[in-house]
Amino acid sequence: MAEHDVIDLLVAQHGRIRDLFDEVERAPADKVGAAFDRLTRLMSVHETAEEEIVHPYARRKLDNGQGVVADRLTEENKTKRMLVALHRAGVDDPRFWDRLAELRAAVSAHARSEERYEFARLRAHTSVVERRAMAAAVRAAESLAPSRPHPGTESLTRNLLMGPPAAIMDRARDLIRKALGKR
Repeated sequence: MAEHDVIDLLVAQHGRIRDLFDEVERAPADKVGAAFDRLTRLMSVHETAEEEIVHPYARRKLDNGQGVVADRLTEENKTKRMLVALHRAGVDDPRFWDRLAELRAAVSAHARSEERYEFARLRAHTSVVERRAMAAAVRAAESLAPSRPHPGTESLTRNLLMGPPAAIMDRARDLIRKALGKR
């Protein structure tokens, strides 16, 4: 079953992220913010789980794992910064759609690189049992991950130190905005 293999789980999430980009782009004006929030949440929890579970494992398991992961973390930091800038400007900003297209291109390139240089190699160098254990760990990490991007936390240690407080603040902010009828 795909959800039990970490590689299949993460690749499926890459597909869901692509679908959410489509959803944002096709949404009526009054629904763009909500769709963008769903995209942001999935991207944030996905990247946090990769940073906490998958990348540390890849560093240890793969030849030149340090280099492979360093490249992915650079890409992740860039996309987080782009996402933060989009949120700060808001969906009504005249540059939103151009910036969203830039973000989509960066996220797509990042996903292709992960799948090619990290995930394919992890699949070749790990057992089914290891990938199942990582999938369970990824799901657990996602349940505790922040719902917004936090550039500069692209490591296991930083995510573990800063992630839980950030997740609490993000979720509280989300609840307050929902209660106030804001996106």
